[in-house]
Amino acid sequence: MKLAVVGGGSWGTALAVHLGRTGHAVTLWLRDADVADEIRRRRENAAYLPGVAVPEVVVPTLDLAEACRDVEVAFVVIPSQFCRPVYRQLRDALPAGAGVVSATKGLELDSWRRMTEVAAEETSGRACAVLSGPSFALEVGRGQPTAVVIASRDAAFAELLQQGVSTPNFRAYTSDDVVGVELAGALKNVIAIAAGILDGLGLGHNTVAALITRGLAEMARLGVASGGRADTFSGLAALGDLVLTCTGQLSRNRRLGQALGRGHDLSQAISSLAGSKGHAMVAEGVPTTLAACALADAAGVEMPIASAMRDVLHAGRPPRDAVLALMSRSLKRE
Repeated sequence: MKLAVVGGGSWGTALAVHLGRTGHAVTLWLRDADVADEIRRRRENAAYLPGVAVPEVVVPTLDLAEACRDVEVAFVVIPSQFCRPVYRQLRDALPAGAGVVSATKGLELDSWRRMTEVAAEETSGRACAVLSGPSFALEVGRGQPTAVVIASRDAAFAELLQQGVSTPNFRAYTSDDVVGVELAGALKNVIAIAAGILDGLGLGHNTVAALITRGLAEMARLGVASGGRADTFSGLAALGDLVLTCTGQLSRNRRLGQALGRGHDLSQAISSLAGSKGHAMVAEGVPTTLAACALADAAGVEMPIASAMRDVLHAGRPPRDAVLALMSRSLKRE
């Protein structure tokens, strides 16, 4: 297949590398001319994915129209807050019949929309899917075994993608629960910030285990209230990705939480995520916390951990106070 990857950060580059190794012709759209030039010359994106060779079949470009020329599918891998204008450009840049896949794990802040909803609104009628699951970019780039979920309401499109991306080191499962898969991928980042805070505060494994378990419960409550299926939250897109992001050292959201737990303010914590060459790295959980709490309030769903993270991130509440407040809530059945 001829494919486009829209976004040249760590996950976009890793996905392009994987797709190139799989045998597809891949164009990689980036905004940074220096990064694009480095990939052309050295076959590496040292700023975002150091040490991973980019196959020759992956062609970097700064021109979105060029990236989309004659492609069958575009994988969109950019931060959620920048997705809408890019999808709007894709409407005309993509050939008729080309589908889109969101690999972004976040929610649009102002509208609370999931990314496939944004894609549907802006690209009008194209086949659409979401790719999500426990998948650190560096490990995918290194070819380590990984399993993900591809969810679409178009079963044929999901199966086409499944066949197209799967290899012995990268296994894709299909689902028709777009809502559940997409919300799980966004909401787990909120819980991962909390997990990092616990580590930064010097708290133990008991506390993190409780957080993951209760975090999953509130993720599932909002997911089901929004139209997702409960069983999705025991699968790769929710439980799998939640465990990875709450415990893995490569998690940006967890690292941001660690900085907060150690006493840094939000701006300092965000600055600490800078890449190997000082390039900014995005922790999607920060804006997603606001969108998730707004969605929960509108649906009448209780999300105490997300609410506590909103207070810490956006209202200046001391992290230790937030932990104490969560542990002091009224007692109830599980």
